[in-house]
Amino acid sequence: MPIATNHMASHDRFDTDIVVPDNVKASVYDNTVHLEGPKGTLSRTFIHPRFTLSFETPRIFIKSTMQKPNRADKMLINTCRAHIRNLIKGTQEGYHAELKVCSGHFPITVAVEGSMFVVKNFLGEKYPRKTSLYPGVKVVVSGETITVDGLDIEAVGQTAACIEQSTRITNRDRRIFQDGCYITKKP
Repeated sequence: MPIATNHMASHDRFDTDIVVPDNVKASVYDNTVHLEGPKGTLSRTFIHPRFTLSFETPRIFIKSTMQKPNRADKMLINTCRAHIRNLIKGTQEGYHAELKVCSGHFPITVAVEGSMFVVKNFLGEKYPRKTSLYPGVKVVVSGETITVDGLDIEAVGQTAACIEQSTRITNRDRRIFQDGCYITKKP
């Protein structure tokens, strides 16, 4: 009786694989996945004793090191699989997020200064609010729209979240004071 190669029965080892597209070069060394695609290169290290990574053209294999993996092991392997798929998509297409600047009470000025995102005159505050930008992420301000572009989905999403959190309002009624930068499109 043939055994499935992708997902095996619960009493057998749990192994899975990811097909790497033709336009992406991949390599795996010491559980570090390195991908190079049309948009750029990404690498990520997965350190966990319950699985190992290997590469045989054109597939990246994720193999369980446990003799009888449980549900948690399978979830961990599938999470690793999702991260690798996101890396592949990032090297092929990249990720994009958008934010909108809303200012009802005071005119807000937003700008990118080096590796910092600066919000000036937020609710009439004297000192500007600043947040750091993640490496490999490009932030562009055009009018009331802020675009965040990058190869890594986690860096793009976290940069957009940090920009949104930099204009968080405390000790005021949120129904009246709706000023700030808000995410309108997630990566």
